[in-house]
Amino acid sequence: MRLTRLPLAAMAALAIWTGARAAEPASCATVRMADPGWTDITSTNGIAGTLLKALGYKQAVNTLSVPIVFQALSSGQLDVFLGNWMPAQTNFINPLLKEDKLVVARPNLQHAKFTLAVPDYVAAAGVRSVADLAPHADKFGKRIYGIEAGAPANQNIQRMLTAGEDGLKGWKLIESSETGMLGEVERAQRSQQWIAFLAWEPHPMNERFHIAYLQGAEQYFGPDYGSTTINTLTRNGYAAQCPNVDRLFRQLSFTVPMENALMTAITSQRMDGMAAARSWLKANPGQLDAWLDGVTTFDGKDGPAAVRTALGL
Repeated sequence: MRLTRLPLAAMAALAIWTGARAAEPASCATVRMADPGWTDITSTNGIAGTLLKALGYKQAVNTLSVPIVFQALSSGQLDVFLGNWMPAQTNFINPLLKEDKLVVARPNLQHAKFTLAVPDYVAAAGVRSVADLAPHADKFGKRIYGIEAGAPANQNIQRMLTAGEDGLKGWKLIESSETGMLGEVERAQRSQQWIAFLAWEPHPMNERFHIAYLQGAEQYFGPDYGSTTINTLTRNGYAAQCPNVDRLFRQLSFTVPMENALMTAITSQRMDGMAAARSWLKANPGQLDAWLDGVTTFDGKDGPAAVRTALGL
């Protein structure tokens, strides 16, 4: 059999293409992700999904509570999670890291915060720390409002109440969804009632309501008003099995203003996560360079060019 000698340029192109195909088996074509029902993760999943679609991948997002997310990652049923809030989720992640059941790919957001808060008119009346809650127990109804049952933040609040920290023995944690909790805050603010609740940034609640974050919960939420880093997690072995899409997630990061804008589009303009992401990306195309550096499409073609074409840029 006669072998045909290819030009060097063609051989190089073929090597790149076959290398990409070999590194990304068919099992990598669908990226399995999760959303605990939080608007910030809906936003970041929207960015990821928009990029993945343009690159020829399919994103499958499951709505799961945080404990189930960690179980699914550790058992290989999920590939990527963009919502590892630290230190709030320390008790969930540390045992799995010790057992090499998941990987911290990178911090995707820094300078977030996550702790208890009250409306500003409550703070103006003297409630500026967790220690100020108990003296006004009757006004608060001995209640602190949290998010969905099983969330690590709720567990931290319950630990605080069980320990009777700062006179909070006998107080009750009211578990709800993010939307349900914020509905309670809105009702309380309309009638200038007192309410204590879980709050965080980035989130449109910081623009929708006048919020005062409370000092004194450092033992449960960390210093500086629960100063938080949010990490991207992947299942163990994902980088070796799906190196191209793993590279994308290792380069994907966000900012507080960016997430605030995305979440405002979702909550105020009633966009879904993908629509909000597409609108933001079209207005901020310069961000694509860092995210897509060295990333190809699923079939090994120019990744940045494919994304820009898909966005009409």
